[in-house]
Amino acid sequence: MNLIIQSTLKTLLKSQVLLKHISNTQLCDASVSPYYSSIGCHIRHILDFYDCIFNVDEKHVIDLTARSRNTDVESDCSCAQDYLNLIIERLNAAPFNISDTVMVIDDLGLGKTKIPYTYGALLAQANSHTIHHYAIINYIFDSLGIVIDDSEFGYNPTTPKPATAN
Repeated sequence: MNLIIQSTLKTLLKSQVLLKHISNTQLCDASVSPYYSSIGCHIRHILDFYDCIFNVDEKHVIDLTARSRNTDVESDCSCAQDYLNLIIERLNAAPFNISDTVMVIDDLGLGKTKIPYTYGALLAQANSHTIHHYAIINYIFDSLGIVIDDSEFGYNPTTPKPATAN
């Protein structure tokens, strides 16, 4: 299996741990400022990004703005877990070559635009995007007093590790 897919799966499996250790109430709690977004909306957003990758059309176009936005994923850990499992299964089956080129539609702030990508570059972006949202989730965890046993959750692998006191 390709290193990019392995890394992506490793990152996504952190969602599995998260979903097993929080309640539905915690998943949909949107009380934390300044954005008032829930853990569930971030999980749904992450998984929607991957889902778009698998919804490539016959012209090899992927539209990252065409997300399913299933709000049940935002409020039900079991539903979120099912969606996560589907994405993991699809990544494990990886029906594409990471060096193949696709056209990606995205909105970078000035409207939709088409950008050429390789699947590898798109999966690397999805992985970084996931870690970015994990950092936001980690902030929500802290504000809600939720603790998970993963000191790397929400940290980019290139982030320097703080020195530990002896």
